Amino acid sequence: MAEETSKGHVPTVIADDVHIVYRVNGTGGGKGSATAALSRILRRGKGEPRGVRKVHAVRGVSFTAYRGQAIGLIGTNGSGKSTLLRAIAGLLPTESGKVYTDGQPSLLGVNAALMSDLTGERNVVLGGLAMGMSREEIRDRYQGIVDFSGINEKGDFITLPMRTYSSGMAARLRFSIAAAKNHDVLMIDEALATGDRKFRVRSEERIRELRKEAGTVFLVSHNNKTIRDTCDRVLWLEKGELLMDGPTDEVLKAYERETGK
Repeated sequence: MAEETSKGHVPTVIADDVHIVYRVNGTGGGKGSATAALSRILRRGKGEPRGVRKVHAVRGVSFTAYRGQAIGLIGTNGSGKSTLLRAIAGLLPTESGKVYTDGQPSLLGVNAALMSDLTGERNVVLGGLAMGMSREEIRDRYQGIVDFSGINEKGDFITLPMRTYSSGMAARLRFSIAAAKNHDVLMIDEALATGDRKFRVRSEERIRELRKEAGTVFLVSHNNKTIRDTCDRVLWLEKGELLMDGPTDEVLKAYERETGK
């Protein structure tokens, strides 16, 4: 993965015929019942248990991403965009095919690390540690994170528990924590859809900076303008399949013709 291609590009992510299948519990005494759990245990190694439905979320997706690229993922709801990002981040196993990454992929946000009963201030520290930052780095970047998020513009919200935040405030803080560090591969899933134009402009500028710093950014968004302003390449997924992969304007025009969006 460290070798450059003939065009001087360094691959950061290679998806090779990736298939991802979810198994959803259906009948069988209720998915949370002791009877259903015992049935699943007894049937291990004997094929799929009764009442388990397969959902083929990603179907044979292949692509190569390079350093310095910002790649938009588009498609209607349920097309497999978020599932694909989770697989790249190593959070979902592939049914078949492989995902290769050069460096550490980071999926925004650090949602699992942030705790609603803790203050924003404590969550900045927690989120920074979860991304591998030292306490000294977090101290140095703390005020910049708070200022970037803008959550203190109408009061001292950073000292309040995150459960008191609106969804937009929480999304802005998550992005600000993640964007405080340079990433080999940063994946952003709808975090810019906050309805706050000032923050969106700041976020788009930060994504461009991350690209210049030799990282790769993946952005899932239903806002075509954000994709146009931020990304130089787009992957279009529908029903788990990669329909188109190419320059942003070319793919978005085809998508808009097809969907009317």
